[in-house]
Amino acid sequence: MITPELATSLQLAGLPWHPRPGDRFAIPQPELQDQVFTISDMVVEPREYPTGTVLGFNGTTEWALDSVDQDQALWLPREDQLREILGATFVRLERTDDGYRVVVAGDGSSERAHAAASAAEAYGLAVLDLVSRATGVVPS
Repeated sequence: MITPELATSLQLAGLPWHPRPGDRFAIPQPELQDQVFTISDMVVEPREYPTGTVLGFNGTTEWALDSVDQDQALWLPREDQLREILGATFVRLERTDDGYRVVVAGDGSSERAHAAASAAEAYGLAVLDLVSRATGVVPS
C-alpha cells in the first residue's frame, strides 16, 4: 500500500478518484489516522448527490460515522490501479537491491525511472510524475 504522504501528493497533483468497490481510503483526521477503509456495497458505498459524492457507511455499530464527503477522504490506490493509470506509458517493473523501479516511456524515445522500497510506492511515484506533467501541478 502507498503511504498517506504519497496519496496526498497524488490528490494535490489532481489525480481524479471515482470511488468504486474495492477502493481503499483514509480519513485524514488525528482520531482516524491509523484506519484504512474499503469501499464495499455492503459496508461503505459512494452515493451521488447534486452537492457531491458522499461515502456512506452502512451497518457501522461501533461508532457514529454515517458518511463523509469524498473530498474529506484520501484515496489510497492499489498497485493494480496505479499500473492501470500508467496505461501505455508503463514499460516495466524491475527488482533492485533497495526495492523496486518502475520504468515508463518518456518524451520521444527516452524512459523515466521511479524507485522506491515497495512496488506500490514506485508505481505511485510514476503516476505522480505522469499526473504532475499532465496538470502542471507539482505538489510540495
